[in-house]
Amino acid sequence: MSSASPRRFPPPWTIERLPGGFKVVDAHGQSLAYFYARDNDNDAGTGGVLTMDEARRLASNFVKLPELLGAVTTNLEGSG
Repeated sequence: MSSASPRRFPPPWTIERLPGGFKVVDAHGQSLAYFYARDNDNDAGTGGVLTMDEARRLASNFVKLPELLGAVTTNLEGSG
């Protein structure tokens, strides 16, 4: 059993634009998620991958997770 503390990914999480998609990083610069997409909507449809707009929207929602999870934890602790 390890005595190391669990890893934390401190907010704020931010979105960085990459060629071909977006990357989400935490406050320390740790990469948390990649959302790959195609610039051309026709290419995305043909390839069965995300469009840039879809990838941006997913990344935007992903960066809200710490805030949303904090609200859930607060609600659960307060309802006990």
